[in-house]
This record gives sequence, C-alpha cells and structure tokens, in this order.
Amino acid sequence: MTFSGLRGRTFAAVFAVAAVALAVAMLIIRSELQSQLLGSIERSLVAEARMAAAIVAGHRTDGSLAALDAEADRIGALTAARVTLVAPDGRVVGDSAEDLAGLAKLDNHAERPEIVAARQSGTGVEQRHSATLGIDLLYVAVTADSPDVAIVRLALPLTDIDAQVAAVRRGLFAALGIALVLALGLAWLSSQLLARRLDAIAAVARRYAAGDFSRDTGDAGRDELGTVARVLDNTARELGRRIGELAQDRARMETMLAGMLEGVVVVNEQGRVSLVNDAARRLLHVDADAVGQPYRDVILQPELAGLVAACQGGGSPDSVEFAPPRDANRTVVARVSPIGASASPGAVLVLHDITDLRQADRIRRDFVANVSHELRTPLTAIQGYVEALQDDVPPQQEEAGQFLAVIARHAKRMERLVHDLLRLARLEAGQEPVEREQVSSAALIDEVVSDLSPTLTARQQQVTAHVAPGAETITTDGAKLHDVLRNIVENAAAYSPAGTAIDVSVAREPGGSGQTVITVADSGPGIPEADLTRIFERFYRVDKARSRESGGTGLGLSIVKHLVGVLGGECRAANRPDGGAIFTVVLP
Repeated sequence: MTFSGLRGRTFAAVFAVAAVALAVAMLIIRSELQSQLLGSIERSLVAEARMAAAIVAGHRTDGSLAALDAEADRIGALTAARVTLVAPDGRVVGDSAEDLAGLAKLDNHAERPEIVAARQSGTGVEQRHSATLGIDLLYVAVTADSPDVAIVRLALPLTDIDAQVAAVRRGLFAALGIALVLALGLAWLSSQLLARRLDAIAAVARRYAAGDFSRDTGDAGRDELGTVARVLDNTARELGRRIGELAQDRARMETMLAGMLEGVVVVNEQGRVSLVNDAARRLLHVDADAVGQPYRDVILQPELAGLVAACQGGGSPDSVEFAPPRDANRTVVARVSPIGASASPGAVLVLHDITDLRQADRIRRDFVANVSHELRTPLTAIQGYVEALQDDVPPQQEEAGQFLAVIARHAKRMERLVHDLLRLARLEAGQEPVEREQVSSAALIDEVVSDLSPTLTARQQQVTAHVAPGAETITTDGAKLHDVLRNIVENAAAYSPAGTAIDVSVAREPGGSGQTVITVADSGPGIPEADLTRIFERFYRVDKARSRESGGTGLGLSIVKHLVGVLGGECRAANRPDGGAIFTVVLP
C-alpha cells in the first residue's frame, strides 16, 4: 500500500489525527493533574504548617537549641514533612532533618522568599530546588506566636507528584497504541468501501465527459457520496442543456453582429482577436482570418491599438476619432470597454461611422455663418437709417420718436445676436488662433469693469477683485480671456439684485500644477439644480423673462465655454452655500 492512493492517504490522515489528538489530551491531562495535585498538597501543607505553629506556641521550652530541635523532630514525625524553626533574627533553631551539629552549619534564613512573604502576610509559599537535599521541595512558612520561634516552615518533596504523573503518562501511551490499531483497522475497511463507490462515480463521469448522457449513476446511496453522485448527474445534464443553448445564443449573436452598422472587435484576455463583425472588417479592411491573431497585427491604427492596451491595463480611455485606412474622407469614433474582472481583462472595441453626422454639422455651421454674415449688411443699413430718422424727428412727433427707439433697440439686439452667432461659428470651425502673452490679472479685471461700467453704475453694483500671490500674471490669450471674463461678469450683473457686489478672484491651483483658477461669485438667486448641466448650452436661459428684458442673446455662456476650450481650460458653474452662483474657469 502506497500513500499516493486514497487508502494510503486515509491511513496517514487517521493516524496523524489520532496521534495528535491523544498527544494533546495527554499533555492537557498531565498538566491539569499536576496542577490539581500541587494545589491540594499546598493547601494541606499550609494547614499542617499552621497546626505546627500552634503546637510551638502552646508548648513552652527552656529556649535551648536542643529543646527547640527536639520540638522540630517531634512535629516532623507527626506531619511527615521537614520542619524548620526560625528565630526572629533568621537563625535556624530547629530542623527535623538536621542534628545539633548540622544546625550550626545552616545559613541564616531571614532572606528566604517564603520567610519574607510570611513576615509580610502571615503565610509564604515557594517552590524551588533544595541545594541541601538536591531535590525539588514545596516550602510553606507561617508565623508563630513564640518568643524563641518567629517562623515555622514545612517542606515537602515533589517526587511523589512526578511519580503519579508518570504513571498516568504510561497509561496514556498504552491507550494511544490501542486506539491507533483500532483506527487503522476501521480506516482500512472504510477506504475499501469508499474507493469502490468512487470508482463507480468516476466511471459515470468519464461517460459524461465523452458526451454520453444516456445513463445516470443509478442508486448511489443516501449519504454524502450519494448526494455528490446525484449532483454530478444533475450538473452534467444541466451543462449539456446549457451548451446547446450557448451554441444557439452564439449563432444568434453572430447573426445580430453581422447585421449591425457599428463595427465590433472583441479581444480576449490573451490579447488575441476572438470576434470581428462585417462592419469592422469593412472599416478596418480586416481579412477573414483575423480571428485568433494578436490584435496589434489586426488593428493597424496606433490610436486604436492604444485604446485596447489602455483598457487591458485597467484604464478607462476616452473615445477616439480617426479616419479609416485608405478612406480619409470618412470619420469614425471608437470606444472601448473591458470584458471580465481580471488584472488583464479583455476588451470590446466599438466603431461608429459618424461621417454623415460630421457632414450635417459642417452644413449647419456653414449655414449659420452664412446667414449671420448676410444679415449684417441689412442690419447695418437699418441702424444707420434709424439713427438718421431719430436725429430729424420734430419735437411734436413724440410717438414717432418712441417707435424709432424701439426699432433701434431691437436692431441693436439683432446685431449682437448676429455677432455672437458669427463668433460661435468661428470658434467651432477653429478659425480663432490663440496668441499667448503675459496678461496682468489686475489690469484684465479693471478693463472688464471699465467696459461694463454703464451697466454696473445703473444697477448700483460694484466688482471686488482679489488676486492671490503668484497669480499676478497669466500666460494666455488676453483678448479671449477678456471676452470670457466680460461675459461671465455681465451675466452675474444681470442676475444679481441692485446694490450688490460681484467678487472676482484669481489664484494658482495648489499642488504645483501651475493652473490658474478664476472665480466669479454673485449674490443672485443661484441656478436651479436642474439647469446646472445645461447652463452653457446656446440659447438656454434659466430666467427667460429677465434675459430678454436685459437684452441678452442666450449665447454668452456658450461663447465662454468655447473660448475656454480654445484656451485649453475648463469652466463650470455651481451654487454658493450662502446663496448666489459661482462660475469657475481653470486655465493651464
């Protein structure tokens, strides 16, 4: 019999468990027995020591060494322990194990631990090796009410306890041997039965592995092995059913992917292509034998390979726009998502052809730019003639003057709208280059306040500026940043009550990033939570009535967002805890 089989391992396990269990039990019993015996002997010895102290106190002698030593011998014969009488100064004046000649050779016992403890608390107990007798002794000392004897000490050898423990140990070893023999016999019988039933279950499992599900294991019993056999039957049949369903699902999925307009490329955890649909083959010009190859040999665009690599590295890369190979007129956006939760997951690359959307967006931008440009000429003419008519209105035609004022006001508003639309069209088309320079933060704020002085004066509002140390200058396009700050401050003035202050601050981002943070905080009603995500959309107004009354076009904050994007920064809006809105611009 070898230990590599089930029976050998069962023998080894049973033997090891039995040996360890009995060894631990022997140690526990030995320790507990020794502890109980020591406790019992200690209590008995303390009682005998107190009785000896009472005898010494009640039996008066002439105080000589001979009389005291004889007293110690008499008490020792009664207690079967060594009795030592100690004088107040620590001298031994009597000892049942020594004669008068030996008493003179004994050391002074005043510093013995049990003697010291007895002087302090009345009773002292100590266990140590006796140099005089060469054995381990248990010492118990108590105080005595006698003019010649201050301490009575009894000592008892511990060899009796060791003898009893040794006897128990021998019995335990004998019981261990008998238990091991019985355990090995039972293990042999159990292993035979277990191996026979496991062989039957293994034969059924081999049939299932070969694809034969026609027969089950039959009656496997009602114990744990029978439960395992029944679970194996049910699992195998369920797996067979699910394999068929998976095959059907895969066929349906391949049919769906083949009909998708979006391209799909699936990369497994090993970095190999496991699926490519027809749309992806057309967009990437992939051969039919791409499945199973490394994705870097199939996806030849570096930006797409970088997306997949970043996703497998645990990152969350943004989408990427690219032109397919040999088709530079098309625009495709690629997105990637991980598959699985391992350290190096697979990835799904989805390709969307947005050529038509980009073309429609270009047409829209061109239309807005052309219409806005064509509207400037008639608007300029209307404004010019209105101004001329206003100069020649007679005083008695007051109503005509009011009509001309309305026409002039709306013509000016239309001119601002056309100007803003043209600005947005240029920004979206990338026609406004960035000219970076050193810009003074304080001077920039002063210029904006000067431009908006009529509005601020009319509403009795003031702008307070705070420039933090280190943010005195900003490297950016001064004209564009001026337009950004002017639009935000003008928006804050329009929505803040009269007589309030608008706070403008410029600071450096902490942490050494070098970013500049510009904030504009007002004391208005704030922005509803539902509008915060749409505040930078074109023509979007939180309070439409107020915006129209102030002559706003609804494009100011949208221009701000595009200008900040051109400068390489970001802008956001939020509500202040103490009321009002706060706009934040972060520049690189």
